[in-house]
Amino acid sequence: MDNQLAAFREQIDDFMQFHPQSPLDDDQRDAFRGLNYYEDNPALKLTVTVERLPAAEPLIEMETSTGDARPFRRWGTFGFVVDGQPARLTLYSDPSGEEFFLPFRDATSGDETYGAGRYLDNNRPGLEQAGESAFEIDFNYAYNPYCAYSPSFSCPLPPRDNWLAVPIRAGEKQFEPK
Repeated sequence: MDNQLAAFREQIDDFMQFHPQSPLDDDQRDAFRGLNYYEDNPALKLTVTVERLPAAEPLIEMETSTGDARPFRRWGTFGFVVDGQPARLTLYSDPSGEEFFLPFRDATSGDETYGAGRYLDNNRPGLEQAGESAFEIDFNYAYNPYCAYSPSFSCPLPPRDNWLAVPIRAGEKQFEPK
């Protein structure tokens, strides 16, 4: 496994168990033995060219797990191949276009991974702008939103255009309290 990925996963496990802002409740922390992850999958570490949508693209209201809505901008789209099958995702940004967000569901959602989907964003490793329209995307860093651990969190739900028919077997698996 990539050393940087292994170290990052250790940091996340430490945060989940010991940090006061962890989404886990006291009972979950007491029983916590680490999150479940797929093995490192180098085939899902990609450099993609994002087809930028017009700057005048209107904001959308992304539904959340609690029925609220949060504003996002559809920033651009990109295609890639998973196990010989084509896939396409929309990259979102905050309203000012400075923070990037990639929510997605895939063929593992609800079975091997959290049913509502997983995320990548540019505040963690796994989603990094590498040029005006180039991005480094590493699905090995895909993570569950906090609502996977507690229904008291409000998490954006991946829009329908980010529901993939292919499996993304990389990153965090479904949370299973021990």
